[in-house]
Amino acid sequence: MKAVRLTAVGSPLVEEGIEVPQVGTSDVLVRVRAAGICHSDAHYRAGVSPVARLPLTLGHEVAGVVEQTGEQVENFRPGDRVCIHYLVTCGTCASCRSGNEQFCATAEMIGKHRDGGYAEFILLPERSVFRLPDEIPFEEGAILMCSSATSLHALNKARFRAGEVVAVFGAGGLGISAIQLALHLGAAKVFAVDINPAKLQLASHFGAVPINATEGEAVESIREMTNGRGVNVALELVGLPVTMRQAVQSLGRLGRAALVGLSQEAFDIAPYAELLNKEAEIIGVSDHLASEIPVLLELARTRKLDLSHGIIRTIRLEAGAVNAALDRLEYFSDDVRVVIVP
Repeated sequence: MKAVRLTAVGSPLVEEGIEVPQVGTSDVLVRVRAAGICHSDAHYRAGVSPVARLPLTLGHEVAGVVEQTGEQVENFRPGDRVCIHYLVTCGTCASCRSGNEQFCATAEMIGKHRDGGYAEFILLPERSVFRLPDEIPFEEGAILMCSSATSLHALNKARFRAGEVVAVFGAGGLGISAIQLALHLGAAKVFAVDINPAKLQLASHFGAVPINATEGEAVESIREMTNGRGVNVALELVGLPVTMRQAVQSLGRLGRAALVGLSQEAFDIAPYAELLNKEAEIIGVSDHLASEIPVLLELARTRKLDLSHGIIRTIRLEAGAVNAALDRLEYFSDDVRVVIVP
């Protein structure tokens, strides 16, 4: 089968012909119909976040059709439409049993620790596979499995409650989902902070108050529009020290800043003024949970979460196109989400 793979950190991905994975007794072989390109993939290519081995097929946002199942698989059969939870876990350890499977001692993320979806086929254990409703196109099903799922997890980790005010730093793929999810869950107001006018226009379309950070101090704008109170929840989805700091500074009393964006860099805070005096919190967000996926799929099925409005750009499974999309991500282009359609 054809796959687009990372063979050397810091170098472009290359096309390779590799064997179709062998199906084990509890495995599901999926013919990939859509594979999203995430900013994390650009980090893996650049070495900002290390992968487990080389060569490696990237891609952790995957939807497709079941091609073959192992003899112990009970819930799927060839032809079923599916999407994939990107963590492969043991299912039996204390972390898995408590619903915190991202801390499973043997957890492997597809596209980072094991081969992912930039290929014609992908192999997963049955517990990592979810049925994709007919109402959800494959392209949308793929990006639901990372950008939307992580945004929902970030809101959950931040203990978001209906009636609260939210600031979303970064109006890309995660941000557009976060805006819709927060408003659906009852946010009184959502601010979207970005430097890209096209992304801010899209954020406004989905009901957010856009703030262009190139036209003034974003935190001051949020303070002015909240009568000096700040926000209850800030989601940082970019991974830059400046936006991490702004997320913390935008908080009001008892506010919670959930940091999602990957970065190797530190940022400064003023402990008393920005945290202690307000009893504010900084919360780390890692991945998402399998238990959150059914909720997300139902929201997408009923169009309460809409990923159809100019969010997705599709490309072929070709190294040149994939590398160009990753290049654009590194420079925060207009693309909200790019999806490979093999």
